[in-house]
Amino acid sequence: MNTDILTVPTTLENAHLPREMDGSSGSNRATGNRSQIKADNDIDAIKAWLARFWDTKTTFDNYRKEAERLLLWSTVQLGKPLSSLTHEDWLSYQRFLAYPEPATRWVMRDKRKFSRKHPEWRPFSGPLSLGSQRQAAVILNVMFSWLVNAGYLAGNPLSLSRQRSRKAKPRITRYLEDELWSEVKQSIEAMPKETERQCEQYCRLRWLFSLLYLCGLRISEVIVNTMGSFFCRRDRNGQERWWLEILGKGGKLRIVPATNELMLELSRYRTAKGLTPLPLQAEQLPLLLPIGSRTDAMTRGALHSIVKKVFQQTAERLRQRGEQYFALADRVEQASAHWLRHTAGSHMANNDIDLRHIRDNLGHESLSTTNNYLHTTDDARHTETEAGHKINW
Repeated sequence: MNTDILTVPTTLENAHLPREMDGSSGSNRATGNRSQIKADNDIDAIKAWLARFWDTKTTFDNYRKEAERLLLWSTVQLGKPLSSLTHEDWLSYQRFLAYPEPATRWVMRDKRKFSRKHPEWRPFSGPLSLGSQRQAAVILNVMFSWLVNAGYLAGNPLSLSRQRSRKAKPRITRYLEDELWSEVKQSIEAMPKETERQCEQYCRLRWLFSLLYLCGLRISEVIVNTMGSFFCRRDRNGQERWWLEILGKGGKLRIVPATNELMLELSRYRTAKGLTPLPLQAEQLPLLLPIGSRTDAMTRGALHSIVKKVFQQTAERLRQRGEQYFALADRVEQASAHWLRHTAGSHMANNDIDLRHIRDNLGHESLSTTNNYLHTTDDARHTETEAGHKINW
């Protein structure tokens, strides 16, 4: 019998629980009903729940992290299966999240974040903030509710927690105001262009920021979609309009207006790469390519680093102007790639683009079946986006 997990936390995929800890006989297991999942132990039940999110990496990673932490705390610290947890156990776990002790067992040293395969990996990089504690509660409540609905658990130990009234979502604040957005573009324009490689880097940055801003794309959407996703069709007046079909979050498809500005940047970028100005039908090249001759898709981390470096350079330029610019520098330094998506949405709204068109451009809601045939609505959306949403390099 392997009992190592009772003393040393390990990742979910490497966890091997003895029978008395694996939840096959957990005190909160549902009895007398037919379970809707095959799982007969807690690890398999968690994996069945996580399988619903495999196609959305960020969600999957966050949900796995919280489920993994609770499973490990339950078995290692408390000495009982996850499927035997009570409401009182949940209250104890909430206190543990604020102070995961002993730190040598639970927290990675020096606040470092080791990979999941590293021998010094631990479930935590430090105590959780109040916001992170609330996030954990939300995710685990979703998990327990699903396991109850699936017929695996008899009840949700979190359901007795105090229910706070739902507050209206706050306004988006993580975006770049016009002044900061202008500074970011100036940082890109100030890049050196003396060598062929520098010119390629400059064109790639313009293209990446154009995609993220003009189309409001997520980083993941830049990675998984291809040049062949561009297509052209005529509107009812015979005018050719370019579109970009995006496979987005949750496997949902949407089409985004490819404005004249975007198509000019696309042609500039492709020409710098030695490609035809416009993509060929069904072309499989990624929307963004590495520098040089490689044609594979770039990683999420690489794209985040590229965008972050521009924000850092912008912050440095602002600080060089004096103390009155320090606040702006601090703000742009906090920005991430996703801020550009919020910036796109905010600027479109500020420029009085119809909120329905903004919704469809960003893919906040799936289109109904009928909308597949309403090309006049699409044409109006293209016209408004073209007229009111420009990058102005």
